[in-house]
Amino acid sequence: MATTTDMAPNRRKAGTADASKSREQELEAQVSQLQDDLKSITETLSKLTGEKVGEAKAIAKSELKQIKRKGEEMLSDAQDQAEQVEKQLKDTIRDKPLTAVATAAGIGFVLALLTRH
Repeated sequence: MATTTDMAPNRRKAGTADASKSREQELEAQVSQLQDDLKSITETLSKLTGEKVGEAKAIAKSELKQIKRKGEEMLSDAQDQAEQVEKQLKDTIRDKPLTAVATAAGIGFVLALLTRH
């Protein structure tokens, strides 16, 4: 007949196996929880990234509009100045036609000398 000492090692083995299984189940539960947490973090980061991209696009569009507006203003100012210079030049030619012809001939002569060498 078996004594209690003979049965004790079997009980320890059975207890160890049960503890091992419960430990494995606990670890599996923790791994599952970590996976869920990682998914949640990933979703949150995706949302934040999407929001930041949207903000950056809005800022870029706003800056582009301002730059475009400034460029159009500068172009308009340059056209106005060119028109004023053209008007002054025409007025000067009408007031002093001989001086204008002599100046044009002098500029042509200088350009011819420069291009010859």
